[in-house]
Amino acid sequence: MAMADRTPDESGIVPFLRAGPPPDRTRVEGWQQWRERRNTFIPAPRLSAEEYAAMSPRRKALHDLHRTATHVNMGLLETPMNAKVTKLMRGRLRNNALNFEPGTRDGLMISGGGYLGKTETACDAAATFEMLWRDLHRQLLPGPVPGTRDLFVPVAYCRTPVRATPKGLCAAILDFYGAPLPKTLNGMVRTVRASLRDHQTTALLLDDITRLRLHREDDQDTLDLVRELMDLNVTLVLIGVDIPRSGLLRSGYPDPRTGQWVFSPVKAGKSFNPSAAEQTERRFNLVDLDPFDYDTAEGMTAFIQHLAGIEDRLRLLRARPGMLTEGEMPEYLFRRTRGIVGLLKRLIEDGCTEAMESGAEELTPELLSTIEIKLGNHDDRDPTAGEIPEVPHDVPVPARKARKKGRNSVFDDRGGSVAGG
Repeated sequence: MAMADRTPDESGIVPFLRAGPPPDRTRVEGWQQWRERRNTFIPAPRLSAEEYAAMSPRRKALHDLHRTATHVNMGLLETPMNAKVTKLMRGRLRNNALNFEPGTRDGLMISGGGYLGKTETACDAAATFEMLWRDLHRQLLPGPVPGTRDLFVPVAYCRTPVRATPKGLCAAILDFYGAPLPKTLNGMVRTVRASLRDHQTTALLLDDITRLRLHREDDQDTLDLVRELMDLNVTLVLIGVDIPRSGLLRSGYPDPRTGQWVFSPVKAGKSFNPSAAEQTERRFNLVDLDPFDYDTAEGMTAFIQHLAGIEDRLRLLRARPGMLTEGEMPEYLFRRTRGIVGLLKRLIEDGCTEAMESGAEELTPELLSTIEIKLGNHDDRDPTAGEIPEVPHDVPVPARKARKKGRNSVFDDRGGSVAGG
């Protein structure tokens, strides 16, 4: 969405800040808040060093905050990999939603390593579908009444508990809707079914599905429950790290005609659904979200185009065309991140912070070599499930030619000159 450039003025208005914590997409209110606000961030205006130097100290401080916010809110950039996932997912959601025949709906599995953008890609595709679906249903359904809960919830997003059980998964789904939690498993399953049906949910996204190890009976029962949910005219989207090696597919087989993975009906006697043997088989498409590769001309071109997209979003005072895409920089960035978009994003964010604080106001291999990619403490990620990738270390800095003299100076927050480079 195109946004006009705006800059903070002396009245204290800060258009890029938002009150409160980030929305929790695992709750229906948080999902709707995120869906409506995504792509509405207003980036900082592009200023020259001279324009920046002419600002008052207060305006410089506000502009620097705005620049920092711009660098950490670049949004989802399209890549050939996530474009493939998005196309398949949007088509599957649309086709299944328009299928009014009874029976199971084909599902989708999105697989890939940690920090490759699986969750953001899936959520963005689901949110785009929901906007279309809501537009189509406005003529049939009344809008939400202020002060009441929205009964029409086309998309539900949940995360698989680290120690998954059928009860735990049911609780995660019911928490999304804010529904009560019955005491018994059978009661929870009935309430899950009722919530999906009553809210007319057509897509259920289950993230971190590879937390199911399947060496425990609870894990197998939870996966069986997941597959049974496909009987509710819901498109099931399972998101996980390296699904082919996780064991989730061991009870299925690839159909040579369609390329889909086929899962046989769950055996009778499972605690959550004793009539499961009467159900039909389930089918999933498996799509991989891979990192960039740098071994082919096509892969190199795609990576450089991605860097160009990032470069366009940066607001460093010495940013220039080709800063990330020319010379040794693309190869250096690839070796630092192995083409993993999440690691690249973190390196660029921290590099921009250092470039602003040091007064360099540009990104170079030398500056980035001082930045250690730190992923921090992620209590919401399970390292044993591969959700945190290995970070490359000891990447040498390419030899560079001597810089040309006579480059313009930039100015720090106090209005003083800071020598560049």
